[in-house]
Parts: sequence; structure tokens; C-alpha cells
Amino acid sequence: LLEKMADVSLKEAALIVGVVAACYWNSLFCGFVFDDVSAILDNKDLHPSTPLKNLFQNDFWGTPMSEERSHKSYRPLTVLTFRLNYLFSELNAVSYHFLNLVFHVVVCIVFLKVCKLFLDNQSSVVASLLFAVHPIHTEAVTGVVGRAELLSSIFFLAAFLSYTKSKGPDNTIVWTPIAVTVFLVAVATLCKEQGITVVGICCVYEVFIAQGYTLPALLDTAVQILRGKGSIPFSMLQTLLKLIVLMFSTLLLVVVRVQVIQSQLPVFTRFDNPAAVSPSPARQLTFNYLLPVNAWLLLNPSELCCDWTMGTIPLVESLLDVRNVATLTFFCFLGSLMVFSLRYPGDSSKTVLMALCLIVLPFIPASNLFFPVGFVVAERVLYVPSMGFCILVAHGWKKLSNKSVLRKISWVCLAAVLFTHALKTLHRNWDWESEYTLFMSALKVNKNNAKLWNNVGHALENEKNFERALQFFIQATQVQPDDIGAHMNVGRTYKNLNKTKEAEESYMIAKSLMPQIIPGKKYAARVAPNHLNVYINLANLIRANESRLEEADQLYRQAISMRPDFKQAYISRGELLLKMNKPLKAKEAYLRALELDRTNADLWYNLAIVYIELKDPTEALKNFNRALELNPTHKLALFNSALLMQESGDARLRPEAKQRLLHYVKEEPQDSNGYFNLGMLAMDDKKDMEAEAWMKKAIRLQPNFRSALFNLALLYSQTGKELMALPVLEDLLRYYPDHTKGLILKGDILMNQKKDIVGAKMCFEKILELDPNNVQGKHNLCVVYFEEKDLIKAEKCLVETLALAPHEEYIQRHLNIVRSKIASLGSIEQSSLPSDGTAATEAKKNSFQNLKEAKSEKTTTKSTVDNKEHSKNKKPTEKSSVDKETHKKSTKEIKDIEKKRVAALKRLEEIERILNGE
Repeated sequence: LLEKMADVSLKEAALIVGVVAACYWNSLFCGFVFDDVSAILDNKDLHPSTPLKNLFQNDFWGTPMSEERSHKSYRPLTVLTFRLNYLFSELNAVSYHFLNLVFHVVVCIVFLKVCKLFLDNQSSVVASLLFAVHPIHTEAVTGVVGRAELLSSIFFLAAFLSYTKSKGPDNTIVWTPIAVTVFLVAVATLCKEQGITVVGICCVYEVFIAQGYTLPALLDTAVQILRGKGSIPFSMLQTLLKLIVLMFSTLLLVVVRVQVIQSQLPVFTRFDNPAAVSPSPARQLTFNYLLPVNAWLLLNPSELCCDWTMGTIPLVESLLDVRNVATLTFFCFLGSLMVFSLRYPGDSSKTVLMALCLIVLPFIPASNLFFPVGFVVAERVLYVPSMGFCILVAHGWKKLSNKSVLRKISWVCLAAVLFTHALKTLHRNWDWESEYTLFMSALKVNKNNAKLWNNVGHALENEKNFERALQFFIQATQVQPDDIGAHMNVGRTYKNLNKTKEAEESYMIAKSLMPQIIPGKKYAARVAPNHLNVYINLANLIRANESRLEEADQLYRQAISMRPDFKQAYISRGELLLKMNKPLKAKEAYLRALELDRTNADLWYNLAIVYIELKDPTEALKNFNRALELNPTHKLALFNSALLMQESGDARLRPEAKQRLLHYVKEEPQDSNGYFNLGMLAMDDKKDMEAEAWMKKAIRLQPNFRSALFNLALLYSQTGKELMALPVLEDLLRYYPDHTKGLILKGDILMNQKKDIVGAKMCFEKILELDPNNVQGKHNLCVVYFEEKDLIKAEKCLVETLALAPHEEYIQRHLNIVRSKIASLGSIEQSSLPSDGTAATEAKKNSFQNLKEAKSEKTTTKSTVDNKEHSKNKKPTEKSSVDKETHKKSTKEIKDIEKKRVAALKRLEEIERILNGE
């Protein structure tokens, strides 16, 4: 490439670099907006953890090409450059914008080299400068996804320059440049599809520039041959051979491209391109009218808009529409230029012809004339056609400046155009600073596009400004009453504002705009996948009402009936079925979703949750591990798999559980649950100091963390630090006055360590107020009566306790002791209950037994609903809440438990699963 630019002087290159830098320096301060969100922020293909082969299996947006929702835009080399950006700076927008700026400089310099083939040096510089500053390019340069245009243009121009070297001395064929051209065409096409159109430009160059034919001469030769009055000249045979090689190579590329998209065109809705689904003649009239619209944007780029879909340009539905005059004028002007360039020999004709080729041929894929595209007008697709426009302007300027009368005015006009274009470009860059600024600037140009109102609403919604967002969404429904997405946005915003009734009404309006469901019929070509989310969103809304779960399930099934490959419907239905306590059906739903997408870590995670509900921890752990293989930073999988390992009781799994929890707290440093469960692991490993540190950290983050407070107090009491446990228990009981285990532990410490019988008695009485049948609390109160020397009351208390738990041997033994003391009142001063069977000690043991509170468990199902129209995709997590408490362990062999006191302390009595439910 450098060799091909050898005759571009250093001064010229420096001038271009300076001008581009002056026009685009402020683009470095812009963020990721509009399509950048899908292509960069939400595209997993950029992540180093994603295999490189995925770039060649997925489209530009990271969607598998095999999926119907794919846009079929196959640009793996462009995505590769995004991945390199991510590798060096992750999601720092500055590096992405800087690389775009560099690529634009390269395009301008290579374009200067191309211009020098058809223009003099001065005109070439003028054309290159006009191209460098043209405001129409801001979408391609300042919008990060415009890199596809930039990269494709570099290889597009390089391929053409290579082809110009294919003519050797005496009109011989030099094959090496042709081979390089074919390779560069393939590379350009892998950057963006329009790269393949350079082959057409090479063909025109070969016939009319390299060989010097004119159209009349070609027609005359053809007529002579058909009449048998002459043979095909050798030079023409050589030209045909070169053209055949080029065309065959192009055909091969087209076949490969068709194979890649699996012979399916992308599915677009009438909102993306209204004319594409309009009847004749409206479709043809509108598409033809779009050509002068694009030409006008090149001539007068004063009103630029990032989105020209929906109602931006009303349909031309009649031959009497005045806009047809613009179409006719455009074709007349274009036709006259073509006649001039093809009919007459000379350098001027050749220059005009190549300029026209650069304007027309690269624009054909976006013209809607041969196949529909997903937009009406897109400024970025004018990036290459503007090259031809700039050559035409520079050529015309040169003609004027050669006339002495017009020389000065031509220079003044040129300076004015360059200066105003540069200022417009600089100003336009600021529009791309954020989504809000971009879409608000678009609304100034066009207020008839519902998508723009929606996108301003999305920008405000992302800032949590729901009230203002709602105003824009409602305006979108007024501009386009049949826009399903706009009504969905209104519904979602009402939901965010906790206005459930209004939200349901909006979703119902959106649902009413969907096609009627016919059993067994697929709607893939008629229904946009995002529109089907109306069923998901409505179901998610009404399933908050326990009495409407079946109705929600019916909505999920409706979505599946319309698109059996609608993965999200299976995911959401699986979550609902879990809520309905139907884990087997939930399992079926998730397995069906996995058939559609086995690379979705969230699906494997959700399936693991199902297996937990099915009491199959082994399968659950396998699925957690599969989720982590696909996404090593999947936070919920890290957390819950660690809990599963911890609960298994297998000491061999505890080191891995600890590593996963450490990874989790690194990802979620503000979640106290991670530190709490690290503390529980340390308690299991008898690492008391480490356990204490983790528990304290959990409590610092969440001062009212019930389980952390209790287990820290229990840890202190187990390690002979009972007095340190008291202030912790005070905090616990301040937040949770009815915490039975906390009251038992506090009472035990007060009675045995502080000798505060009154305080202990208050604790045990409080327990019985909360639960009159609490055996442990009542037994400990009996011990208090004994300590108070009230043997009659102690006897009565123990009789009542024994009635509650007739199989507990230690209660009967203590009752016998009390009765023996009553029978021998003379010896009561010399005997005490603890000395015989140690009733007080046993009370302490029983108060400890099974007190340890279990970890907070987050079994949260992960949902991936795309519930926004025309904006960035979001992934909200749906959570359900289940609090479980196991029964106290009833022990028939109390002596055995006494021998294994440490083991008894580790048994779980209360399992609190913290799950946030919607």
C-alpha cells in the first residue's frame, strides 16, 4: 500500500492529516451511541473469552448467521478490529474513535492517489480535501460502527489501484496485480458487503480507460463482427479474458456470501423500510425518489439525521406527486453525464465516467432497487459514493478556475465550501457525544419518525428519568399509532413508575396490533422478534399476581406458537413454571431453549436451578460448571455453585468453593452474602480468626445482616469469647427482636457467664411469648427456676416441657433430679442440679445444639429479555424468593450427641435462602 502511495508527497499527506485532525478531534470525546451499543457494548464476540471462530459464524452484531433474527451483515474483519480495541482498552470509547479517525486519514490519502489517475495534482488535492471534510461522513467516522465503511473503502481503493497495474507493455496482461485485486476484493467484502462492487469499477476502467474504447466504437465493432465483416481484435480478446477472470472471481465470492447467509435474506419490518412492503407503483416511485434525496444530501449536507426510517420520508404513492419532478431531473442529469462520458473520447470524459462509477456502483447494494434493505436512507452508505461526487466537483472546479474571469471567484467558492463543510463536520461530531444529543439533533430535522421519539425516550430511561421518557414514548405512539414497539415502551415505563394498570393497558394495545394467531402457522416473515417480546413483557407483568400465573403461561405459549424458535419465550416460561412449582416442565422448557442456543451461560445456570428444585445437586453442579465454562465471570453461577459445594459436606470441594466465592466478591465487592459465606466456609474449616474477619466484613456492608450477626455471636460463644458475643447479639435482637436462636444464646451467656439470672429469664420468657411450644426455651426457663431455688415451679415447668417433648430423655432426667431435690430438702444446699448430670451444662449444650445458621442462598434464575424497541438491548435479572426453615433435629440418642458436641454445633437448623423475587 505504501508503495502505491509513493507519489503522494509528504506535504500532501501532512495537509490531509492536519485537516482531518482539525475536523474530527472532538469525535474522541464521544461515547458509544445508537448502533454502537449492539455492535460494541452488547457484542460478546469482542471478548477475549469468545473463540475467534465465532467472528466467522456470527453477523456484525454477534448474532449467529443461522438465526432468523440475524441481519445477515457478515463483516468479521471489522469485528476483529473491534476485538483488538477491546483487547487493549476494553470499552474505553476513545480508542475506538481514534482508530476510526486514523482509518479515515488512510482512506483520504489512498483516495488522493486514485484521484491522481484522472485529475491533475491540484484538482486531486482539492477532491481529497473535500472528501476529508464532507459532513456526510460524520456517521461513518464518528459513529464507531461506521468503521465497516472505512475499512472496506481502504481495501476497495487498494484493489482498484492494484488492478490499474495489470496492463503491461504492448497491452500484455500482468496477472500478479489481478490476483492481488481479487484478494483485496475478498478482504474488502469481509469488511463490508459493498466492497465487492469495486469489480464493476475495474471492468469499466479496463474497457473505457485502459483500452480507450468509447461506446460508439464498441457498438461499431460488435456490429461488424455480427455481420461477419471482421474478427475480434487481439487486444479485445485480452480484455475479455481479464474481465472473465474478474467476473468469475466475483461470482465465486457471491456464492460464498450466499452460503454464509444460508440463502436467507434478513427479515425487516415495514417500520424499517415502509416502501419495501408497499404495493406498486408506490414502491417503485418511492425507491426512485430516494436517489435524488441521497444526491441532495451530498450537495447540501445541512440537515443530517442519524435515522431515516419509518415516516421520515412519506411514500410517493402517485405519479402526480410533485416529488417525481426531482426524480425526473436527477435521472436526466445523470443520463446526460453518462452519455457525455461514454460517447466522447478524451480525459474529461474518462474522469466523469470514473466519477459516475464511484457514485453509482457502490451505492447499488443500498439502493433498494434489487433487494430491500433495513433502512430508507443511511448517510454512512454514501461514504464511497461521495468519492465520485468529490471527483466531479473538483473536475468542475478546475474547468471554472481555468477561465480567467472565474478564477478568483472559483477559489473563493472553494475556500468557502471547504471552510463551511469543516465547521459543519466539527459541529456535527458533538451530536454523537451521547444518545440523547444524537436523537435530539435528529428530531430537529425530522419529527415524523416514531423511532427517534422512542430512542430519546430510551436515552432518558437509561438515566432513570422515567417521567420525561414516558412523554417521548407517548409521542411516538401518536406519530405512529401502529408502532408495536412504541406501545411496549410506554407499557415498560408505566411499569417502572409502578403504574401496573396503565402498563397492562399499553401492552394489550401492542398485543392487539400483532397478527392473529393461527395454530401451526409460523410468523417468522411477518413478526419482528423484538415485537414478540410484547407477550413476554405482558406475562412478566401479570405473573406478579399469583392468581394469574396460568394466564401468563398462556402468553408464553402464544409467543412460542408464533415462533417455535423464540428462545426467550422458553426461558421466561421456565422461570414461571419454577414459580408454579412445576420443575419438570421448567426443565423441558430450558432443554428446548438449549437446543436453540447451547452457548448461553444463563440457560445452563437456570437449568442448574431446576435441578436444585428437583433435589439433584450433582446435576445442578454440572450445569453450574457448564455455565462457568461459557462465562467464567457468571456471578450467580459462581455464588450458587460455591454454596452447593459447601452444602454437600464434601471437604474436598471446600477449596474450590472458597475460590469461587473469592472470585464472586471480586466481581461483586459490595455484596455482603459473598463475605458471609466465606465466613461459613472458614467456620467449617475451623479457621476461627478468618471466619470472624469475613463475618465482620459482611456486617460492615449490611449492618442488619441477620445470619451474619447470629453466626458471629455463635462463633464467639464456641471459642470461649462469650462476652464478645453479647454486643453482637444485642445488635441482632435490636433488628430482629423475635430471633429465637439469638434469645436462647443470649440467655445462656447471661446465665452461665454473667450470672445474670434475671436477664436470662427475660430472654427465655420472650421466647415463650413468641412460641409457647418452644421446647428449648421452656427447658432453659425451667433451669432458671431451679437456679432461683423455686423447685416447685421448676418441677411444674419440666412436666410441661416433657409433655411437649416426651421422647427427650434429658428432660425426664432433669425432672427426676428436681423431684429428688424436693424429696430431700435437707440436702438441697449441698447439692445442685449441674453436679448431677449437669443440667445447666446440658441446657447450654442443648441451647447450642443446631444453632448455627446457614448461608444466605441466592438461587436466582437469569432472564435475558430484550424489552426495548429501537435501542440498546438490556438483560434484566428476574429473581424469586423462598425462605426455608428445616425442622429441629430430634435426637433419640442424646448421649451420642453429647460425645459429638462439635459435630452437633455444625448441624444446620435454620436455612435462610435469600432470593429477591419479582
